[in-house]
Amino acid sequence: QVLLVESGGGLVQAGDSLRLSCVASRRPFAMGWFRQVPGKEREFVAAASWTRDTTDYAHSIAGRATISRGVANDTVSIHLQVNNAKPEDTAVYYCAARISLNLSRNRNDYQYWGQGTQVTVSS
Repeated sequence: QVLLVESGGGLVQAGDSLRLSCVASRRPFAMGWFRQVPGKEREFVAAASWTRDTTDYAHSIAGRATISRGVANDTVSIHLQVNNAKPEDTAVYYCAARISLNLSRNRNDYQYWGQGTQVTVSS
């Protein structure tokens, strides 16, 4: 079992940066961020591997986002920084983890999910 806890959501102004964090109770093989707005499917944002030095970004956020990894004591974490935030970045952001060597953009490939954190970007 992997427990995930997100933090860092809130209200930001368009053009500002936002930073989300997710702490995992143990290290999976890969972790990612997804986001969802009401009435739409949960969509891939970014992912990073713990076993390989690889990352992946959705086209909608590539060039504006950086996903990074951290290790402290017995926990691991991933962080998502989004620069030049846009109103269309408004969503509930979910941290996800999968027990697999490969990154994936498919939400069905992730076995563990956090509760989500709301991000609102005002124009």
